[in-house]
Amino acid sequence: MDDWRHNAAACADILARAAAALAASPVRVASAVRLPARGRLLVTGDVHDNRVHFEAAVRAARLDASADHHLVVQEIIHGEGAVDGVDMSHRLLVRVAELVLDYPAQVHPILANHEIAQFRGHGITKGGVHCTQAFDMGLTEAYGDDATQVAEAVGRFIAAMPLAVVCANGAMVSHSLPGGAGMRFFDTRVLERVLFDEDFDPPYGAAHLLTWGRMHSADQLEQLAREWGVRVFIAGHEPAPEGVLVRPPNMVILNTGHAAGRVIDLDLAVPAPWAAELAATAVPVSLLLPSQATPTDTGERLA
Repeated sequence: MDDWRHNAAACADILARAAAALAASPVRVASAVRLPARGRLLVTGDVHDNRVHFEAAVRAARLDASADHHLVVQEIIHGEGAVDGVDMSHRLLVRVAELVLDYPAQVHPILANHEIAQFRGHGITKGGVHCTQAFDMGLTEAYGDDATQVAEAVGRFIAAMPLAVVCANGAMVSHSLPGGAGMRFFDTRVLERVLFDEDFDPPYGAAHLLTWGRMHSADQLEQLAREWGVRVFIAGHEPAPEGVLVRPPNMVILNTGHAAGRVIDLDLAVPAPWAAELAATAVPVSLLLPSQATPTDTGERLA
């Protein structure tokens, strides 16, 4: 059994060191990761504590094969596996932190609305479950009176995550983009600066707007693409029943955590494909699973 599962100090230490590693990553520039035109990038959509699908994505990323192999992971916590209102998805968050420590310039967890809600204590529900409360109950079950120590370290790790991964080949990965109504309040230069506390909070914080937006218009997507020099956006956040969908003209929405989940394996050395072509390359996670794995398994509640 991993010591951090029931040792608050050990868990908090992993998260704190991973937060420092994210901030000091050689590919981190302000609030974004900037990847050069070489190597490969394995992109996940929303994971939501599906540990089997997450580990399949890690294997597919082949991080040991090259220092130029990268993995983007988003919406890690708040899964479907809460039992009696207790969510143990902090365990997958710590697993991601361990990978960041092992591959500090290759593993890139990005900010998503569920992580921000947990960090800032905002109310958020999924499947009728009050997610942040269920997560806090999971910390209490694991760490008892020391749960606050871990909760604070969780917040530091989340706050250190980048808003986006921007690739020299024209692809940009972010959890979402601002909705049309929020564009007039959105600081489009947020990727070029560090984040402040107010960026995380509704209604007009830049990180809040970028991770919560839905139903983007073609005009808005083209505007942001011109502003940021982007060829194609890869996002999560919205439902994708078949694992992937295209929002014309230049956005691909990806989901990894459900039974039809998919990932995208992107060649960084060539110009990014246009959205429809890129979506067609998305790989079903079911093809990456060991034969004995259950596609929707979110792992055991307790070790």
